[in-house]
Amino acid sequence: MNRKSLLSGNRATRLMLAALVFALAGSVATLVQAQPFGGPGHHGGYGSAMGGYDGAMGGPMMERMLETVNATTDQRTRIRDIMKAAFDDVRKQREAGRGLRAQTMTLFTQPTVDAAAAEALRQQMMQQHDQVSRRMMQAMLEASAVLTPEQRAQMAERVKQRRDMMERHYRERRGMDAPKS
Repeated sequence: MNRKSLLSGNRATRLMLAALVFALAGSVATLVQAQPFGGPGHHGGYGSAMGGYDGAMGGPMMERMLETVNATTDQRTRIRDIMKAAFDDVRKQREAGRGLRAQTMTLFTQPTVDAAAAEALRQQMMQQHDQVSRRMMQAMLEASAVLTPEQRAQMAERVKQRRDMMERHYRERRGMDAPKS
């Protein structure tokens, strides 16, 4: 069946096709908007993978990590300030991204989808993701300068242990064999 025959079908078929395109566009927009960090298993982009005050570099998890490496009160305060500023910046960038997602929804609900406009929106989304990535890297560099090399090594080991534990639990829940060492 070719595209022309699909579009010239009855109203129910066209509505179903529009709903399918709308759902697909929503899924793609949601996936594209997810901030890329940490790879599979990290949900919510920087908000959870980087700690956005509910993960490793913010909130209670950050506090536990800093406690693990015996960070001083001054180090804790400085890192909290660095990460809070970064997440405030990222939050503003995400709000701007909502407008791009709304434009995507509008684009994919038109009778004819403009491929050039879709590509332009994709590029704008990628620029936004790059800005978020750049800002978070800047925050990580600033925070790493506050810690000693020994503390950073301890933190890296702790993150590795946690990642290994989560991978093991993931595999166990899915009945997968343990990774080969």
